[in-house]
Amino acid sequence: MVGQVAGKVALVTGGASGIGQAIAELLAEEGASVVVTDVDELKGPDVVAGIRKGGREAVFLPQDVTSEPRWAEVVGEIEGRHGRLDVLVSNAGIGIGAASIVDMSLADWRRQTAINLDGVFLSVKYSLPLMRKTGGGSIIMMSSLAGLRGAATLAGYSATKGGVRLFAKSIAMECASMGDGIRVNSVHPGIIDTPIWGKIPSGGAASGQNAPIDCETLAQLATPLGRAGRARDIAQGVLYLASDASSYVTGSELVIDGGMFAGVAPRRPS
Repeated sequence: MVGQVAGKVALVTGGASGIGQAIAELLAEEGASVVVTDVDELKGPDVVAGIRKGGREAVFLPQDVTSEPRWAEVVGEIEGRHGRLDVLVSNAGIGIGAASIVDMSLADWRRQTAINLDGVFLSVKYSLPLMRKTGGGSIIMMSSLAGLRGAATLAGYSATKGGVRLFAKSIAMECASMGDGIRVNSVHPGIIDTPIWGKIPSGGAASGQNAPIDCETLAQLATPLGRAGRARDIAQGVLYLASDASSYVTGSELVIDGGMFAGVAPRRPS
């Protein structure tokens, strides 16, 4: 299928790299007018330039998702430019690990919560009224496999992503009860090959191990499919939830993790 979101206006937060970039590019390929926001004011315009080079429509707006005043400005600019908002992809997030929760600072806990949870709350608070004016749409919140199960060195991260999961379900029920035509779902990636892995020291800050994590090696050991996913794999799932193909899907979790959540599949000898 081509043009699965043709004519729709989509907002993608954290769209300057990794999964967010892949989402923005695919939604634009499929016909959406995409608004890309990010704190990275160098890479963000490059992503949009690449989308436009392909003859598609996109704009970059710098945004710190923890800033409430900036949310009002961003949504106001979308309304001024397009008069509507059909798809919200709350993707911006960070991951901060710690060898033990006792080693995690309150400052890091609060920073992670502000971006991963407060930012998603603000995205809905300010985008939902415009989407309701539009007459329907799709909200997609980026959670994680860590939002479905515990992770020893990622307790703070898991707490935020678990919060996103239930926030999505609650907003789905609110929208359903109002009959506003807006569907709300969460996406739960597993080990995905993106630049973020080069920024996370293995073993946590207190372990003394500062070598970047090799996500492909980790995925070979941890996933039934035996490989890391790609950002495009997540983008394809988001495209489905953004499109009318998922018109009967709300309050659901789309897990894209190579089978990790399902169970363990020991390798059989060839």
